Amino acid sequence: MNTKTLQKHRHTQRLMGFLLVFFPEDTTPSQTPTIATFTKTNLLSSSSSSSSSSSSSSLKRTPSNALLSKAQSTLSICLLLLLTTLLLFTLSTFQPSTPHQPSHPHNSSNHAVSPFFSPALQRLGTLYRRGTRAMNHLLLCHVSQDTPLHHLRLFLRLLHRSGLTSKSDVVFIFPTSSPSFASLLHDENNSFLSLVNLHAQLNSTRRGPPPDSTFDVTRFLKPTRKGEPLWGRKIRSFCNSSDSELTRASYGSVLSFNTNELDPENSLAGFLDRIPLSLRRWACYPMLLGRVRRNFKHVMLVDVNSVLIFNDPLGLLKNRSPHSVVVFPKRGKNSERTHSHRLVNSAVLMGGARGIRRVSRAMLVAIVRAAVQHKRKNSVSDSAILSQLASNEFALKDVDLIVASEPLPEPSSLAFGATSFWDYLIIEVGVGNSDLNSIVKNQICSSVMDSFVYSDCQQVEKTEK
Repeated sequence: MNTKTLQKHRHTQRLMGFLLVFFPEDTTPSQTPTIATFTKTNLLSSSSSSSSSSSSSSLKRTPSNALLSKAQSTLSICLLLLLTTLLLFTLSTFQPSTPHQPSHPHNSSNHAVSPFFSPALQRLGTLYRRGTRAMNHLLLCHVSQDTPLHHLRLFLRLLHRSGLTSKSDVVFIFPTSSPSFASLLHDENNSFLSLVNLHAQLNSTRRGPPPDSTFDVTRFLKPTRKGEPLWGRKIRSFCNSSDSELTRASYGSVLSFNTNELDPENSLAGFLDRIPLSLRRWACYPMLLGRVRRNFKHVMLVDVNSVLIFNDPLGLLKNRSPHSVVVFPKRGKNSERTHSHRLVNSAVLMGGARGIRRVSRAMLVAIVRAAVQHKRKNSVSDSAILSQLASNEFALKDVDLIVASEPLPEPSSLAFGATSFWDYLIIEVGVGNSDLNSIVKNQICSSVMDSFVYSDCQQVEKTEK
C-alpha cells in the first residue's frame, strides 16, 4: 500500500471515530461510546501499522462509506435549515427604500400618493419629508378626522412660510390612517421645496425678498449644522453641498403617526365611552416623547383645528429652563375667571421637553381621575382638566408653569389689513371661519412669484379669467 492510500485510510478512520459519537452502532445503553472512547479509538487507529492486510481494510471501508454518506446527508439538512433561517430573517427585516418624489407641485397635485413612504421611527409612522439635519425643536400637531382639507392645507402652508420648520421637526397625529391627509401633506411639502428653490435662485441675483411676498427664504438658507436627522433611514449623500442653493437649505422632517401606533392599548377605553382625539392625544404623547427624550430641546403642542401659525413662537422660550411650560389664558366670561381657578387654553402648549413630558403624564392621570369621578363618561374636557392642573400647584410641582399675560388673538379683534395677520405669532380661529381662510389665501396668491408655486392660486386665476 503506497503512502497516499495509507493517508487516505487514516483520514477515513479518524472520521469514523468522530461520527461514532453522533451515530453509534447498535449498542446497549451501557456500551454507548463517549468522548473518551472516541479519543482512544482515534489514537489506536492513528498508531496502526501500515502492514495491515488489504482484506481487513476493504472490510472496514463498507461501513465507513455508509457512515460518511449519512453524515453528508445530515450536514446538508443542517445547512439547508440554516440558509432558510437566514433568508426568512433577511426578508422580515427588509425595508423598502423611499422612492424619489417629484418636487414640482404641478406634477404632484393630480397623482396618487406613493404607498411606499418609509417608516418614521422604529417601523412606526409615515415619513413624508426627511429633513436636512437634526433639529432642536419638535412640533406635535393633532388633526381630528373632521378637519376640513382646506383648513389643513392653509395650516400647512402658513407653517412652512412661518420659518418654524427651519429649526423644527413636525409630527402630525391622526386618529386613523387617512390617504387624503397624506396626499395633502405630500403636495404642500413639494410646494414648499419649490418655493425655497425659486426664492433662493432669485435671491442670488437680487438683494432681499420680492416686495409682494411675505416669504423669507433666508431663514432656510443658513449654514447647515452637523447631525443626522432622527426620522427615517440614513441616506448616504455624495453630492457637494455647494452644488446648488437647495442642497444647503436647512429644514426639518415632516411625518405622521396614527393613534393606534402610539397608543395601541387604547388606554382610556375602559374609562370613557367616546374618546375624542383631544383626549387620546395625551395618551400618545408619553410614548412618543419618551422615545425621543434626548433628541429635542423644546416641544410645542398644537391643535390644528383651532389655530394658524404665522411666525415662529419659539422665541418665547429663549433662556427658559428645560422644565418650563408656557400656556395661554382662555377667553371666557368675567364670572368664569377667579383668582383660584385660571382658565387655560389647551390648543397651544410649548416649553422644554422635560416640562412637556411631565405635563402630558399629569394630564393622562387627571383625565382618568376625572372620568372615574364623573357619572357621565362623556363630560370630560381636556381644557377644563388642564385648567385644574394649572391651578393645582401640587399636581405640577415639578413644572415651571408660565401663563401668558394675554390670550391668543382672534380674527374678530384684528383689522383685515394687508399686514395685520403677518405681524402675529399665532391666531386662534375656528374651522368654520371661511372669511379668514379666503383673506389669507388671497394675500398669498397676490404674490406673482408665490402664486406660480401653489397650484390652487393658478386655479383661482383661471376662474377669474
